[in-house]
Amino acid sequence: MRNIVLRFSRIFVGALFIFSGLIKANDPLGFGYKLQEYFEVFHMNFLSGMATGIAILLCTLEIVLGALLLLGFWSKKVAWGLLLLIIFFTLLTFISAAFKVVTSCGCFGDAIPLTPWQSFTKDLVLLAMIIVIFLNKNLIHPLFKKEATQRNIALLVTVVSLGFGLYTYNVLPIIDFLPYKVGAHIPSLMVIPPGEKPDEFEIMYHLKNKKTKEEKDMSDKAYLQTEIWKDNNWEIIGEPAKRLVKKGFEPKIKDLNITDASGTDYTKELIENPYYNLIFVAYDLHATNEAAIGKLNALALNATQQFNIRTVLLTSNSAQDAQVFIKKNNLFSEVFFADAVPLKSMVRANPGVLLMKNGVVINKWHYHNVPTFDQLSRKYFDK
Repeated sequence: MRNIVLRFSRIFVGALFIFSGLIKANDPLGFGYKLQEYFEVFHMNFLSGMATGIAILLCTLEIVLGALLLLGFWSKKVAWGLLLLIIFFTLLTFISAAFKVVTSCGCFGDAIPLTPWQSFTKDLVLLAMIIVIFLNKNLIHPLFKKEATQRNIALLVTVVSLGFGLYTYNVLPIIDFLPYKVGAHIPSLMVIPPGEKPDEFEIMYHLKNKKTKEEKDMSDKAYLQTEIWKDNNWEIIGEPAKRLVKKGFEPKIKDLNITDASGTDYTKELIENPYYNLIFVAYDLHATNEAAIGKLNALALNATQQFNIRTVLLTSNSAQDAQVFIKKNNLFSEVFFADAVPLKSMVRANPGVLLMKNGVVINKWHYHNVPTFDQLSRKYFDK
C-alpha cells in the first residue's frame, strides 16, 4: 500500500509539474505579467524588469523537477526542491486568497484560470503528496543507474525546457489561449449573447441616524421599500457602494475601448473594418523595439499606398508621449489609445502585429517574424 501511494504521488506530482511548467512556458511573457502583479503587491518593484526572465527560469525549474521525479534521479535533492517550492507557492496562494491581492494565480496560465482559493486548494493537495514523496524519498530508485546517463538526460530536459520558453518568448505562444487568437471574431466576444444575463449588482447605502447615532448598511431596494428615505433622521454617509449580487455572463473581451487623442471612441469602427487592416500594438512606447517600429512603418507605407490598407498603432501611453514618438520615428500609421491590459492580451510582443478583416483576427506576429510586404501581398492582399 505504501508503494502504491508513493507511486501514485510521484506520477501525479511529476506530471502536474511538467504540465504546469509547459503551459506557462508556452506564454512566458504572460506569466511575467502575473509575476509583476505579485512584485507590486509585495513591494518588490525592483524585480519587475526581470519578471520575464524569472518566469522562464521558474517554468524550466518546474518541468525539470517534474521530469526528474518521474525518472527517479537524485531523489533526495528533488524531494527537497519540491517541498520548498510547494511550501512557498502554498503560502503565496493563501496570501492571495485571504487578502485578495491577486485575483488569479496564473498557475496554469490563461489555459485554466483558477481563483486564489482554487489555487490554494490545489497547492494543499500537492503539498500532501509531496510530503509523502519526501518521507519516502529513500524508496525512489532511478530509471537509469549510470550517473553519466542521468546527467545527460537531465541536461537535455533542462536545455529543451529553457529553449522552449525562449522560443515562445521570441516568437509567440505555440497555442494561443487568449481571446484575440487567430480566427477569433472580436465583436462577438465583446457582447452578451441573447438569453444570457449580465452581472447583477445592487447599490449599498451606509446610513446614520442623527439622533441615536445608529449606523447600518442598506441596499437600494430596501431603502425604497422601507421608505426610510422619508425619515429625516436618517442620512446617507459617504458614497454609495456597488455590490455584486449574482454573477452573470462575462464576455471574453470586456475591457477594450479604443479612442483617439481627444477621447472619441473608435472601437467599433476599427475592429469591424470590412477590409484588411493592420494593427500594430505597442502597449508601452518607452520599452518598444524602435528598430521593429521602423520596419513596421515601412510596411504600413507600402500597404497603404499600394492596397489602401488601413494601418493603426495602438498604445496605452499618453497622447503627449505618442506625439513625441510619432515625430521621433516619422510614424506613418494612425495612432489610437487603449488600456494596457487588453493590448497585452492582443499579442505577446511590444510591438506586435494583428492582421484583421471584418472583425476577425486573420493572423498575428511577433515583431521578430513579421512577414515582408511581398509575402503579405501574395498571401492576402493580392487575392
